[in-house]
Amino acid sequence: MLQKFVIPFFIICLTGVNVTVIAQQTTLWNHKKCAVVLTYDDAIDIDLDNVVPALDSVNLKGTFYIIGASPAINNRIPEWRKAASNGHELGNHTLFHPCDGSLPGRGFVSPQHNLYTYTVQRAVDEIRANNCLLKAIDGKTRRTFAYPCGDLTIHDTAFYQQVASEFSGARGVVPALLTPHEVKLDNINSYAIINHDAAYMINLVKEAMRTHTLLVFLFHGVGGGHALNVDKTAHSQLLHFLQQNEKDIWVAPMVDVADYIQQQQSQP
Repeated sequence: MLQKFVIPFFIICLTGVNVTVIAQQTTLWNHKKCAVVLTYDDAIDIDLDNVVPALDSVNLKGTFYIIGASPAINNRIPEWRKAASNGHELGNHTLFHPCDGSLPGRGFVSPQHNLYTYTVQRAVDEIRANNCLLKAIDGKTRRTFAYPCGDLTIHDTAFYQQVASEFSGARGVVPALLTPHEVKLDNINSYAIINHDAAYMINLVKEAMRTHTLLVFLFHGVGGGHALNVDKTAHSQLLHFLQQNEKDIWVAPMVDVADYIQQQQSQP
């Protein structure tokens, strides 16, 4: 009886394997190896025409970061409401998507919505107004935020901190794969997908599985509709890979993952 237990002990010591660490890593993300969040920015018609049907066909849920002033919102509210009722998150991407026009390459920023000329109070007011609009559409009080253009500050002020308590988290634009305790909920890392192929996206997922980390995809156009685009077929191949590996990958809206991370970070 003694020999039966001593042998495994020596094997563990010789190989340097920590059984506790392995158990934690393989159940780190809601009892899955990793978490993947699919996010789609700017509230464009393609979201409803291409993305929602693609997600629904494989029973995956995504997060759509909504610009309240987008015509695709005003013209198609019933469809957004249906998407939200089916488990997709309508996240806050501000009312008018202001970006800092003082930065290089920002010629597309209009004078009316130049974050550089905003006051912090104006930015906060527009974020809260967008929350009211989104609540009127989906009836929900908890959601996440996404920084327009990834801009975190107005001059030297981190404006999101004024409304952080009203959100589960905020998605940024800097790529990284992190464990729950490494994620910064006020600037969640993401990988922007612009004309990348399916192999690139699937390899990111495989790396997240290997490292037991969070992978957030940032999409704009899917099969058209935006200058920042990804091929519709490549996007579909990614979704099918996620579906085929659902036993190891937790795919969920950002709000659910952010709430889960907050719970994990509150524990030792």
